[in-house]
Amino acid sequence: MQYSKRKNAIIILEDGTIFFGKSIGIDGTAFGEVCFNTGMTGYQEIFTDPSYYGQLMVTTNAYIGNYGVRVEEVESDSVKIAGLICRNFTYNYSRYGETKSLFDFLKSNNIVAISDVDTRALVSYIRDNGAMNAVISTKVDEVDKLKGELSKIPTMDGLELASQVSTKEIYYFGNKSAKYKISALDLGIKKNILRNLEKRDCYIKVFPFNSTFNEMNDWSPDAFFISNGPGDPKPLIDAQNIAKEVIKRNIPLFGICLGHQIIALANGISTYKMHNGHRGINHPVKNLITGKGEVTSQNHGFAISREQTESNKEIEITHIHLNDDTVAGISMKNKNCFSVQYHPEASPGPHDASYLFDQFINNISK
Repeated sequence: MQYSKRKNAIIILEDGTIFFGKSIGIDGTAFGEVCFNTGMTGYQEIFTDPSYYGQLMVTTNAYIGNYGVRVEEVESDSVKIAGLICRNFTYNYSRYGETKSLFDFLKSNNIVAISDVDTRALVSYIRDNGAMNAVISTKVDEVDKLKGELSKIPTMDGLELASQVSTKEIYYFGNKSAKYKISALDLGIKKNILRNLEKRDCYIKVFPFNSTFNEMNDWSPDAFFISNGPGDPKPLIDAQNIAKEVIKRNIPLFGICLGHQIIALANGISTYKMHNGHRGINHPVKNLITGKGEVTSQNHGFAISREQTESNKEIEITHIHLNDDTVAGISMKNKNCFSVQYHPEASPGPHDASYLFDQFINNISK
């Protein structure tokens, strides 16, 4: 695509700050919470991660699109980000195997994307002022109208989004003759979580976000799993009730990311919206049980109260984030239940924490 044919584009933050760029060739307007991911690779997995639903993604890597996309590397059935903001968008791509262009991938999903943005300045601004709502658009001559529309967009704090990405129908994943049966609550589950469970001889029955404990338990599963997902965990009362019932009956339970927050809420521990969240594939975590460090993949804008976790006699903090000492993992002292705030399935990211899936299986086979 010729640079001269690309339209001017604009980013307007909810506080009125404006950044400028160029459309990559997909015209339109998109609203959402603006956030950034520091990963150097894995843009396809990031863009299709349901946890990013409703967010405008700023990529800190200078070049996006240079290795194209592959169908088998998606984390859901479609692109989930609300829009893309990057520095340099690459139309020409090179990679072994069957690959398509990122441009065609975004266009087929009708995702507005703008490049030629000073992403260093934008990320620095978000770091200082916090994640906030924003709009990206090629309608650069309609600033006042865009600001008016932006003011009506609800904030992420208190916003329930799991219903927008959860499966509408129950489905199965894995080998029917597998050793373990898992009931998984889909709040925005990533495919690589299911692949990791399948690899460990699990047959998974995946349930919609508003399922009940009885519906999930009628299958007589060996364990329960609560997935990652977007939005604020507090409105997800049905999910919290499921966690409470599973914990009461001491059935093995594992939660990741949003699932971790749901388990905390089920134990009376509050959650809060972070200043700008953790999003990247190089976040340092310390395992307090083993004393070892882990490099982890993270994607969350909410966290659980450390003060309330420490004062809860039923809960043990198992992992902490070394950048800001937020709680990165918990387990229940007298129940078969644990959770982490990060992504042990990676995709993208390192595999330092994949042992957590083995720990889940060990808990089941006790």
